[in-house]
Amino acid sequence: MKRQTVAKLILRPSLCKGLVGLFALLLPFITAGAQERCHYTTADSACVVKLLASSDVPKEQGRDVLYFARKFLGLPYVAHTLELFPDDERLVLNTRELDCTTYVEVVVALTLCHRRGETTFAQYVHQLHQQRYWDGKCDGYPSRIHYFSDWIRDNSRLGYASEVQAPRPPFSAIQTVKVNYMTQHPKQYVSLDRHPEYLPTIARQERELTGKKFRYIPTAQLLNTETVRGAVHDGDIIGIVTQAPGLDIAHLGIAVWHDDGLHMIDASSLQKKVVEETITLKQYLQCRKNALGIRVIRLK
Repeated sequence: MKRQTVAKLILRPSLCKGLVGLFALLLPFITAGAQERCHYTTADSACVVKLLASSDVPKEQGRDVLYFARKFLGLPYVAHTLELFPDDERLVLNTRELDCTTYVEVVVALTLCHRRGETTFAQYVHQLHQQRYWDGKCDGYPSRIHYFSDWIRDNSRLGYASEVQAPRPPFSAIQTVKVNYMTQHPKQYVSLDRHPEYLPTIARQERELTGKKFRYIPTAQLLNTETVRGAVHDGDIIGIVTQAPGLDIAHLGIAVWHDDGLHMIDASSLQKKVVEETITLKQYLQCRKNALGIRVIRLK
């Protein structure tokens, strides 16, 4: 199999057992196209196959999301893992190092594959490909979905997820999206810095998203009540609405209810790892000056 790198496996021991045998099982299922346009290690592919073969995944929707979300607790937070090929965009699969977006992507892909009874690495690759790129087609850096509001729209169109915007309350606030961060700060993106010819396409995508309106739950409404518990379910994707200029969503996580209220499982840049936050989501948002509340996305 063609690979660019083989990284040291840092997953917990329960996920590491039997990697060699599992990797041998998945080889027949990997297509030639996947080999050519994907970047991953044996550790990544073995981890995916191991998790998809799990027999103890809860049957309840939402609880299955939490099952996969908690399998990555403690793994390191690492940003920019998708930017390995600034001149030749490829589907990067990394289950060893995660940021908030790639963490949610991995959990979503595993959950959707499991719900369909899909157990091969090739099927996981296909699902991740569909989620990350416009129309599921990797055709250069601009074909990757960069703003999470667009991710919600495209994955809703494909039938993978839907945004929850009722009842009102708690969805009592409206976000009017205004995005231009990427085109205003191209030096922060290696592909844009090296390929300014991508900027017109990114600018067009920003214009098409700007002005769209979405309902969200403001921070003050994130209460431990029956109404909010009915509106936000275990395993929902949480998108933190921001007032930072040029951005729509500042951070992502997975919703989980505790006795004291709503919490979040996320790849934390502050704690440098995947964690189940010990403070409530309301407390978390109150510590962040640009956070306005949350949008809620539910897998189908």
